[in-house]
Amino acid sequence: MSIVKNDPKVMHGWAMYDWANSVYNLVITTAIFPIFYQAKTSVVDKVSCTVLFDKVTFLGFEFINTQLYDYAFAFSYLVVAFLAPVLSGIADYWGNKKFFLKLFCYMGAISCMCLYFFDPAHLEWSMLAVMLACIGFWGSLVFYNAYLPEIADPSLHDKLSAKGFTLGYIGSTLVLVLSLIAIKVFDVEAVYIFVIVGIWWIGFAQITYNRLPKALARKSKRNPFLNGFKELYKVFKEIRKLSVLKKFLASYFIYNCGVQTVLIVAVPFASKEIFTGCDKSGLIVAVIIIQLLAAAGAMV
Repeated sequence: MSIVKNDPKVMHGWAMYDWANSVYNLVITTAIFPIFYQAKTSVVDKVSCTVLFDKVTFLGFEFINTQLYDYAFAFSYLVVAFLAPVLSGIADYWGNKKFFLKLFCYMGAISCMCLYFFDPAHLEWSMLAVMLACIGFWGSLVFYNAYLPEIADPSLHDKLSAKGFTLGYIGSTLVLVLSLIAIKVFDVEAVYIFVIVGIWWIGFAQITYNRLPKALARKSKRNPFLNGFKELYKVFKEIRKLSVLKKFLASYFIYNCGVQTVLIVAVPFASKEIFTGCDKSGLIVAVIIIQLLAAAGAMV
């Protein structure tokens, strides 16, 4: 049974995963959770809104709260960097990308919901949820992106990818706006927003799962872990022969490190250095404007 390419229903289902998971990247990584985290791990003078103390203890070591936040995400990225190539090889050999897509999605979404229980007094467990959510998000993207060449011809890749980005920007911005209204107008606690993020992610991901084909295994399913490494070794052998590809991968790695660093540290930095008052809504509005510009850019 072969996969039929360029099926509009399948391609739309693929793009909807961006609508589902981008809410994590905006609400948890970029906007609401960083502000929530700083508020929970700092002692602030309620009159002047001056930070009096911003140190936390983690595994017996003392860190500045934003420093620990950055380390947690850096560790998560390292885990994905080591796991993704191996799991990709296993998925290619096993022929079941959807299984790993679901696995990382559910891990990430459930970890978002676990942020409801975030407690500075039990920071090790709290940061574990932060790290697992990050690993789930980026791990699922590995297998989500791997579907693109299987469901669409190269001539449609740019258009379909842009559609996914656009849906992601619009969907996540919608959730962020509603979250801001819920917090500022109805005095809803941020922890409930984290639960909504997880439900949104899992809920809309079902559209993707129902429409994406399940690729057939190309070989025997015996010893998929060992054979996954063999698949990975074959890829590395091919890369070594292609100098242009090696340069591209190295440059993309460095570029992507820069982009992800900005995404992770922008709001915590701005919250401390620019939007120093008690009301951080101006910072969220700035993020929303950036999201809308990004959506327009993706459409163009």
